[in-house]
Amino acid sequence: MCVCQHYTEQHAVECARAAFLSRRSRHLKFRIQQLKALRRMITEREAEIATALKQDLNKSQSITQLFELIGLETEITLAVDRLAEWASPRPVEKNLITLLDQVYIQPEPLGVVLIIGAWNYPWGLTLQPLVGAIAAGNAAIVKPSELSEHSARLLKELLPLYLDREMYPVVTGGVPETQELLKQRFDHIFYTGNSTVGKLVMEAASRHLTPVTLELGGKSPCYIDSSCDLTIACRRIAWGKFSNCGQTCIAPDYILCNPAVQDRVVEEIRRTLHEFYGEDPKTSPDYGRIINKRHFGRIMELLKGCEVAFGGENDQQQCYIAPTVLKNVQSGARVMQEEIFGPLLPIVPVSSVNEAIQFINEQEKPLALYVFSSKKQVIKKMMAETSSGGVMVNDVVMHYTVSSLPFGGVGNSGMGAYHGKHTFDQLSHHRSCFVRSLAMESLNEARYPPLDQSRMRLARFFMQKQLCRCKHATCVWAVLSSIVAVGLLVALLTLLLKVRIRFHVLYVETHKPPTL
Repeated sequence: MCVCQHYTEQHAVECARAAFLSRRSRHLKFRIQQLKALRRMITEREAEIATALKQDLNKSQSITQLFELIGLETEITLAVDRLAEWASPRPVEKNLITLLDQVYIQPEPLGVVLIIGAWNYPWGLTLQPLVGAIAAGNAAIVKPSELSEHSARLLKELLPLYLDREMYPVVTGGVPETQELLKQRFDHIFYTGNSTVGKLVMEAASRHLTPVTLELGGKSPCYIDSSCDLTIACRRIAWGKFSNCGQTCIAPDYILCNPAVQDRVVEEIRRTLHEFYGEDPKTSPDYGRIINKRHFGRIMELLKGCEVAFGGENDQQQCYIAPTVLKNVQSGARVMQEEIFGPLLPIVPVSSVNEAIQFINEQEKPLALYVFSSKKQVIKKMMAETSSGGVMVNDVVMHYTVSSLPFGGVGNSGMGAYHGKHTFDQLSHHRSCFVRSLAMESLNEARYPPLDQSRMRLARFFMQKQLCRCKHATCVWAVLSSIVAVGLLVALLTLLLKVRIRFHVLYVETHKPPTL
């Protein structure tokens, strides 16, 4: 038995693999028990989790519940309720050749999964992939971000108290520990973070041909059409942008709008922020802090050379930067060259929806695209002529909360998707299964040599005739008629075979050599 409490990175992986090979995670009962234990941990330790997040990012208990824990509990409950359905064999369409066979897809565990979490939502973005890994029957190494150090320390302490410590060990540490983990062989790597590190993760994974899910980020644009209700639009944008001090991978990174409405947008956002955080956001319990001084310095550098419409106040000692809106920002500005991941909101003037689309398409594909408009044609045009991981119309961020929608990037913003059943599928192998009887061998005559044109015509007919697997009455009758047709064909083939044999017997008897 492997006791994984104090271990090296290699030992943790070996321990998890040995636990996986014990096959206990194959049983749905075990997976459900682990999921319920994880949910119990979140409920029982909520106060400790909130304290750690307060120390890491100045998150209040209410913000902790809203942005981290409620979503986790929802994901766990969904997985517990639907696991039997998700893990069941999935029938697929057949053709006439496979009509009497079992043809299906069987989800099965991949093995040992490495989950590298993010610091901006250190519980939600670390444990949500773990929910899917547990549900799919995998073992998992959990590597929380070292930047949110209080949360990482607490996660390492709590997880072994609730979950199978051999199956789900937690490895803490910084870059050296992560690099050592990436030298090991995994069956899947799930990384949430920036594209620079994402490339290193993918490079390391390639040495073992390990598949990866990369949840990255990018500069998510927000187009405001002049036709929309600017008050509501700016209220929703301000909420999504400045929650968690702008440190959200799908926060609106910049606004595109007509110069004629730019000043109105600035004033509406200013009024909304006063409502949200009061006269001085620094004293608001709902306004966060930058994760550390290095990131504080990086964000302040992005401000240089920009026209500040309002905000900009800062305190390096507290890693505080006030909500800040920048106006008349040019595409070449430094703030437009990298993901901001902080409370700066640039406004880039564009004269039309066509110019906005051109601007978006000249950048890397974003993780999210936000469109605010009351015109259906504008919405359809933006959706049809751009590409992004996800798109949301007349709101921001909320698509992340819908478990039935796959969440993930495209191109530079990531690969693979998760949430709900999508996480289960992402972390499962979809095994093709074909089970056939040894009976009815006459059906195989068309594929065996010697192959002539009549057999080829028969093979083509059987192979190309697809049968619907839905349960509508018309399809049922189609299947029944196909069964009758196959039965008649089998009978005909059997009859022909018997006739052939009979003729052969008669031929042999007729041409017997004379008996001496």
